[in-house]
Amino acid sequence: MKSQRMLKTSMLKTLAVTIGLGSFVLTSCVPQSTAEAPAPGSSVEAPAANPSTAPSPQISPNAPAQGVVRRDVPYVPTPEAVVRRMLELGQVGSDDVLYDLGSGDGRIVITAAQQYGARGVGIDIDPERIQEANANAQKAGVTDRVRFRQQDLLQADFSEATVVTLYLLPEVNLRLRPQLLRQLRPGTRIVSHAFDMGDWKPEQVVEVDGRTIYVWTVPEQVPENLRRAPQG
Repeated sequence: MKSQRMLKTSMLKTLAVTIGLGSFVLTSCVPQSTAEAPAPGSSVEAPAANPSTAPSPQISPNAPAQGVVRRDVPYVPTPEAVVRRMLELGQVGSDDVLYDLGSGDGRIVITAAQQYGARGVGIDIDPERIQEANANAQKAGVTDRVRFRQQDLLQADFSEATVVTLYLLPEVNLRLRPQLLRQLRPGTRIVSHAFDMGDWKPEQVVEVDGRTIYVWTVPEQVPENLRRAPQG
């Protein structure tokens, strides 16, 4: 009887350790960002079963450790129809300098240069995406008008931009908002695919093939509440 109780206790301990390990593995594999349906406004990382709603590659809100590339969201390129509409809504022209935040394969910057004659800068944290974007720019024949930088967005300087495009997580948008409003000149257009900027209300909200695009213009006087980074 004693040996049976000891065996039972040993089995229960083994089961507890197994369950605990399984929970640890499951938790450690879950991305920091939570999943979201296509509707904007809350947390987002699209489920793998529906990659069309997931955001493009993004730069970490914190600088990565040396030798480590940290990504907050998976890379999913913006559809071409949405790219074209974003550039239209941003009123991109030959005199503009467009900055694409989380530029991925460079398609927004390259299209702006090809179709509108704009100059452009793409910023992404992933060196593979930067390499891909530079190769795509070379194929498109626009290397004289575009460049790509591997950089953390929160350490980047956007002050040269007259148009900014982005496809980020809602929380990253909010963390960038004070930086954008501090650096960008009044009249600069900001165009976001899929996600808004909290209580900074957009001037336009446009649907394209089931995708939402938000448009703002940097005002002459920025309200104090928009200058502050969100707490928590």
